[in-house]
Amino acid sequence: MKPIEIEKVQQALDSYLNKEVYVHLETTNGAYANHLDANAYTVGAYIRNAKVTYKQAKIIGEGNSYRVGLKMELGWIYAEGLTDWTIYQEDQLLLAGHDREGRLMVALEISETPFHQ
Repeated sequence: MKPIEIEKVQQALDSYLNKEVYVHLETTNGAYANHLDANAYTVGAYIRNAKVTYKQAKIIGEGNSYRVGLKMELGWIYAEGLTDWTIYQEDQLLLAGHDREGRLMVALEISETPFHQ
């Protein structure tokens, strides 16, 4: 993965506009929180292979943290804290946010084919 280049990521997001795509969205602070503070809560969210069609996509931010929003007919999907991106196997857009130690904090992936279980 490489640091987000806002124009290139926007082009990749736009390539999926008005198409039926599969989305993977994951957030976590994982076990990291408990190791650093016994009173901290571990939080996370996970969804894989949600089939959606979005009409608008936007990446915003500056510096080293970005947010991506996908507007669907009945709502939004968004991921915040994204730092890195890549195109995988020519049809999967992978966006991730890592903390200062390189640990995964958020992931948003979009593909025209389902992700492997």
